[in-house]
Amino acid sequence: MFVSIMADMGSEDSRAALYNLLPQYGFERVQKACFESASIRDRDLAALKREIDRITDSYDRLRIYQFPVDGTLAITILKDNKWKRVVLRDPGRTRE
Repeated sequence: MFVSIMADMGSEDSRAALYNLLPQYGFERVQKACFESASIRDRDLAALKREIDRITDSYDRLRIYQFPVDGTLAITILKDNKWKRVVLRDPGRTRE
């Protein structure tokens, strides 16, 4: 699955911790605050989210874009130390 992570970190410490963590999971930095991986597995992404929970605080903002997730685009948002997920489906595509 393709995953892109956009990060707006509230402190230098959490930024450094995240930027050191992501390459351990195979992410490559493609822009100043954007990392991508084309080959992360679901269980590794779940483990990464747990690690992100440990190093972030309420000032940090993250968006994780995942494609495909059951044929959809999933956006997972970390804001105020809470995860929220939005799933976008193609309105013209019928479910199988």
